[in-house]
Amino acid sequence: MIRFTLRVMLSLVCIGVLLSTMPMRAHHSFAAEYDGNKPITLTGSITKMLWSNPHAWLYLDVKGQDGKVTNWSFETGGANALYRRGWKKTDLPVGETVTIDGFRARNESHTVNATSIKLPDGRQLFAGSSGTGSPGVPPKP
Repeated sequence: MIRFTLRVMLSLVCIGVLLSTMPMRAHHSFAAEYDGNKPITLTGSITKMLWSNPHAWLYLDVKGQDGKVTNWSFETGGANALYRRGWKKTDLPVGETVTIDGFRARNESHTVNATSIKLPDGRQLFAGSSGTGSPGVPPKP
C-alpha cells in the first residue's frame, strides 16, 4: 500500500512539474521568429485585438500599393504587461486606423513583432516586444 501511494504521489509531482513548464516551453525569443534586419511600418484598420498572455495579438487590414487588402497580425507583449503600460481596451476599437512599427517574421508571413503603435490622436503605445534579440534591446544575462 505504501509503495502504491508513493508511486501515485511521484506521478502527481511529475505531472505538476510538466504542466508548470508548458508556458515556458511555448515562449520564444525574438530572434527565433523575427528578423531584426527587416523593420516595417504599416498603417491599417484594426480588425481584432486578442488580449492574451504570454502575448497579445492585434490584427489589421492593410491596403497594399496594388490596392489589395491583406490582414496582418502583430505580436505584442502580454495583456498584463500592456495594462501596466497604460493600455486600455478602449484604445484599440475595431475599425480604428493605426500605424504600427515592428519587425517582419523570418518566414515572410504577414506577421510582425510590434514595437510601437501610433493612434489617430497622436499617442504612441509601446507594444512590449518579446525583447530578447530584438534590435536595441540588450540580451538578458
